[in-house]
Amino acid sequence: MNQLEELLNAAYHMEASDIHLTVGTPPVLRIHGDLRVYGQNKLHPEDTEAMAKSVLPEDMWEKFQIEREIDFSYGIAGVSRFRMNVYYQRNCISLAIRLVPSEIPSLHELHMPQVLQTIAESNQGLVLVTGPTGSGKSTTLAAMIDYMNKTMKKHIITLEDPIEYLHSHQNCIIDQREVGFDTNNFANGLRACLRQDPDVILVGEMRDLETISTAITAAETGHLVLGTLHTTGASSTMDRIIDVYPAHQKSQIRIQLANVLQAIVSQRLFPTPDRQGRRAATEILRNTTAIKNLIRNDKMFQIPNFMQTSKEQGMHTMTMDIKQLLRERAIAEEAAQPYLQEQM
Repeated sequence: MNQLEELLNAAYHMEASDIHLTVGTPPVLRIHGDLRVYGQNKLHPEDTEAMAKSVLPEDMWEKFQIEREIDFSYGIAGVSRFRMNVYYQRNCISLAIRLVPSEIPSLHELHMPQVLQTIAESNQGLVLVTGPTGSGKSTTLAAMIDYMNKTMKKHIITLEDPIEYLHSHQNCIIDQREVGFDTNNFANGLRACLRQDPDVILVGEMRDLETISTAITAAETGHLVLGTLHTTGASSTMDRIIDVYPAHQKSQIRIQLANVLQAIVSQRLFPTPDRQGRRAATEILRNTTAIKNLIRNDKMFQIPNFMQTSKEQGMHTMTMDIKQLLRERAIAEEAAQPYLQEQM
């Protein structure tokens, strides 16, 4: 077992979510949200280069030398899968590694609201899961796909960069395509999806106008489309989508978005009071008739007020959920308090 595999094994057993390997410091693990130094020995340029070479096939190493950064997935049998990003900084190689559990947690195990099952049962439309990097978006989507896999009969196609959770065929057929290997980019893969008879399409990241536009078209044509955005709330998510379009198309896209949107789930992870785990606080928007009218009339700023008074329809704001989790003593107060102040 090489130096990197020993470290990956140790990180897995310490329940780390991320590993940072960079020259001039020992390895650093993120455990339940906190960064912790692992060992005493500082890494040297030859260490990180050897680590990168131990996991990169020769053709990917050549591509890395040209592009100076590369994303890929890696697995250790019986341990875990890992999402890796290898990159140059100050002309030395660094690695950022995300641990992806082999077992897909259920929505119940993630303490997600019951309404996510209802959202996953939608026949068509656009469902967006949003939040900052490292907020558990991929895990939530994997749990939703797993729920479909166990309870429905559908053809699901995922477009991921890279593939994280591995789904087996159960009641559903699940085809997982990795950007850079199985398709050149999200936009191409998404266009091709429409000719592959899917019921559900998962788009790992809606990064640009072409991908967003094709995803909305897919949702309009009778598919359920799940996607992610790096936004922090329902209103800002819709603003982000509309803002990528040219000025003359904004009114049209507001109408399209009002018609196809099913739900927006925003989330953020907080440590538990004992610092032995993390819980997600969520914000959930369901696209009711009232919400549709606000989107069409460019009054997204009024949406948080509707969410606060629509709890019976499965909606709530991030502030409402953080306060509820604090009442339940499910998250650490000192970690959550700054986010409550932001909302005031």
